[in-house]
Parts: sequence; C-alpha cells; structure tokens
Amino acid sequence: MPFVLDASIPACWAFQDEQDRRASAAFARIKTEEAVVPALWWFEIRNIFVVNERRKRITESDTGVFLRGLAALRVRVDQEPEEPVVLKLARTHRLSVYDASYLELALREAIPLATLDAQLTAAARAAGSALL
Repeated sequence: MPFVLDASIPACWAFQDEQDRRASAAFARIKTEEAVVPALWWFEIRNIFVVNERRKRITESDTGVFLRGLAALRVRVDQEPEEPVVLKLARTHRLSVYDASYLELALREAIPLATLDAQLTAAARAAGSALL
C-alpha cells in the first residue's frame, strides 16, 4: 500500500543523530511500496540539505549522493491538491499550508502518512488519517 512521505522522514535517513523508528519503518516500506508526495516535497528536501550544509552537518558531495539515492526510490509526485481542503486543514489544525498539503494528500488517497512532525501528527489523528 502506498503512503505519503513527509520531508522530515528522509531528513532523518540522512542524519545519523536523528534516528527514529518511524523513519526506519518508512525506509523499510519504501523498498517495496510507493511513496506519494506533494509537489513541494522536491523543494523541501533540497532546502533541508542546503540549510544543513550551511550548518556543516553535511557536505555538498554527501548531499549529492543522498539525493541520487533518493531519486532511485519509488516516489510519485502528486500535482493536484484540492486547494479548498488544503486551506481548511491549515486553518482548522493551525498547520502551515505546506504541512496541510501532506495531510490533504493522505486523506484524499486514503493512505497512511509518514511524518516526524508532532503538530502534523496531531492534525492527522484529529482528521482521521492513518499514520505510518
């Protein structure tokens, strides 16, 4: 079964000091199942790495290696969010529109959401979305 992959999960894969059982479960699952992401995911992932390069947590070279590995995984990019639903979720659960887009995708496709974000997790539970 596919699942929605929040950008917090791959970030955890990249940094040894951020290990989490949810990220490990998502990594095991993506080896055999498709992950689905909103279009903004591409930008979020790269921003995480640029910020962490500036903080000297990762090198440009290691960023490239990680991104090539990530590109080899089964990740489908969703291009058709339901704008009214995204906005309602953001307003109702006090989420950023970015985070609400992950939740909207999980609800629309009726698939679990993989995230490490506490506020997004709480919103997913409140909205009736399954979590990975």
